[in-house]
Amino acid sequence: MSRRVTIVSRLFRPETGAAAYRLGALADELVARGYRVRVLTTRPPKGVRIADDGLDVRRWPVLRDKGGNVRGYVQYLSYDIPLFFRLLFTRTDVVVVEPPTTTGIASRVACAVKRKPYVHFSADVFSTAAEGIGVNRTVVKVLKFMERWVLRGSAAIIAVSDGVRSDLLSLGVPEEPISVVGVGIDTARFAYAPAPPTPTLVYGGTMSEIHGADVFIRAFARISAAHPEARLLMIGQGVDVPMLKDLAMKLAPGRVEFRTPQPAETLSAEFATAAAALASVKPGVGYDFAFATKALAGLSAGAPVIYAGVGPMGTLIRDNDLGWAVDWDADAVAEAMDKALTNPPAQALRARLSEWVRDHHSLRSVAAKSVEVISRAK
Repeated sequence: MSRRVTIVSRLFRPETGAAAYRLGALADELVARGYRVRVLTTRPPKGVRIADDGLDVRRWPVLRDKGGNVRGYVQYLSYDIPLFFRLLFTRTDVVVVEPPTTTGIASRVACAVKRKPYVHFSADVFSTAAEGIGVNRTVVKVLKFMERWVLRGSAAIIAVSDGVRSDLLSLGVPEEPISVVGVGIDTARFAYAPAPPTPTLVYGGTMSEIHGADVFIRAFARISAAHPEARLLMIGQGVDVPMLKDLAMKLAPGRVEFRTPQPAETLSAEFATAAAALASVKPGVGYDFAFATKALAGLSAGAPVIYAGVGPMGTLIRDNDLGWAVDWDADAVAEAMDKALTNPPAQALRARLSEWVRDHHSLRSVAAKSVEVISRAK
């Protein structure tokens, strides 16, 4: 009889975001290899069309903030408390757990009761991020203790990058259970298709404290007069959206458009005609090691990237000529925007960028490596 795997995450397709895409690809790969897969997740926001493509996805109604995010401890617990009981009554051989830490705690206790192993999928280190955005020191200490407890109880840990691995080790997690699988994007949904170019700069993804997306609005305001036909398109959700809308009205009224999260195929079409895709990681907020997956989405659809801030994505862009990697600075970003709008990418360049992502950062290859880790969990 094939092995049963349960994936637990507050985010899953069709919601947008790195975790949703990553776990969707993992579920697909597990099914393709003969595993019996169940996903315990949340109901998406109203108006989002669900298409689970034959997967066994069980959705629970949860609290969301005004932006539609399951973000904040009350929102987390509205998923995690029912999750504990859902896991108790789910027949499984192994559980795959996605952050936050509260989900890990519910999963570890339920798995202990059932005497089943769990694998922790670490795209970041939750307590480090909390420390970076200025959470109270006492709270951070408690978070580190809880996160360490969750991670040490896992049969295996999947890390998305060497940076995450280093942060796990500094937290006090043993090296042996950690496997680095890399970062990828769904190259089937974010795909290059020749289309007439537009003078558009597109940000697609979460807008929160760690991203510092305000740098793009401040930069666009500096070059908007020189490019009267250009527009800045901000697609996504996050705690910074209200602030960003206010900033756009003040600095570039009528020139910045905000949209709620869009399906991958819709976002891909915007990238395919854009002068550049935008991505950022703000320095000094606990995510200096973060790999900005949204940059890969733009590249996969054929858009060169303007990347602002810290993290390994900057080096990747510079080493492979994938766009512009600059400091998290409005003047530096404005200069890159001016270059992108003045010389929009040719179709040959778009095709090369998409092919590079397919060859080096396909989410399917990441999912395949993750399945190998899960298969060894006991």
